[in-house]
Amino acid sequence: VQLQASGGGLVQPGGSLRLSCAASRFTLDNYNIGWFRQAPGKEREGVSCISSDGSSTYYTDSVKGRFTISTDSAKKTVYLQMNSLKPEDTAVYYCAADLLWATAYYYCSDSGNNVHSWGQGAQVTVSS
Repeated sequence: VQLQASGGGLVQPGGSLRLSCAASRFTLDNYNIGWFRQAPGKEREGVSCISSDGSSTYYTDSVKGRFTISTDSAKKTVYLQMNSLKPEDTAVYYCAADLLWATAYYYCSDSGNNVHSWGQGAQVTVSS
């Protein structure tokens, strides 16, 4: 599946952004999907993932209560709504999707090494 990410940008602390990731040609039914990020000099981390059957959702601790992952009804696009943004959220954000039966935690874990299909990155900068 080919993935096209959009929605990054510059925002002040406390602001909001919504990242979108559109799948080409196929729907995301039965796909594990997720968002990952990598800040300069830091290891890539799983931010939020949804399992292929939709039964589990994972958020890394630092974004719980602030970020929300969702898909549209056609399951062609996955979103990451980011509220109350902090400077430490600054990173390049990547979407991912794989035809894989796994929990959301598994897909998001191990620095994205369980991911095979990546979208291009979207820069998010949180700064005053």
